Amino acid sequence: MPTDAEEVPEEAPVGVRAGRSSAAGSAAEKSLRVLEAVAVPGGPHRLTDVAAAAAVPKSSAFRILASLIGQGFVRQEPESRYGVGPRLRALSALVDGGEPAGIGRVLGELQRATGQTVHLALHSGEAITYIRKLEGDQPFRTASRVGMRMPLHSTAIGKGVLAHLPAGEVADLVAATGLPRRTPNTLTTPQALTAQLEAVRSRGYALDDEENEPTIRCIGAAVLGPSGRPVGGVSVTTVTFLVPREEIVSFSPALRAAAEALAPLL
Repeated sequence: MPTDAEEVPEEAPVGVRAGRSSAAGSAAEKSLRVLEAVAVPGGPHRLTDVAAAAAVPKSSAFRILASLIGQGFVRQEPESRYGVGPRLRALSALVDGGEPAGIGRVLGELQRATGQTVHLALHSGEAITYIRKLEGDQPFRTASRVGMRMPLHSTAIGKGVLAHLPAGEVADLVAATGLPRRTPNTLTTPQALTAQLEAVRSRGYALDDEENEPTIRCIGAAVLGPSGRPVGGVSVTTVTFLVPREEIVSFSPALRAAAEALAPLL
């Protein structure tokens, strides 16, 4: 009987020794190499290219990518290609503050125009992930943070994203996640959510009126990619005891302008 170090799995890539001490590496090392391969410039990348760059079999790369997609580190793109996900972008922002030129300027202008907290989030699967946060001028701080994943149905950015997805895809998401109640104001039926998404499309922005967190009211707009599909969104967050509903709605022109300016940057 061969030892573990001598065993060669059936799917071992050509030219790579298998085993715990081999160049193939541990499961964690393979996952990191796959993540690095996805992040190589020029993406989104095909599965074959990711597997080759990471030096792992396609079957292993596929399983690793499925896990990374579920965690938000990788995003599956059309034509079975794989790109950088929102949690990886958030991690990058935490490490060095790196971001495409112009994003900080756009968010700063929105924060100065409203005086309130501004969030930028990316969409991945069943959630959004905050990648930037600018605190407002008010004497309070919200509990949100960069890297936090938030639901779609109860947040302003999330509802902005849902409003620009095909109806069938929205139905699939609702079936997968349900509509859990987070506050007494949360929309918990598909009918109520559908009606609100129609309103979002009509007026160009979404409202979270204490639906995700008590005393917190947000206005959000989707940031659309070249095909019109939402890649994320931007929002302005206020507290209900300081900013009335009418005032936050008045921020909608500045919010929509920011979402349009962010589109080519994301």
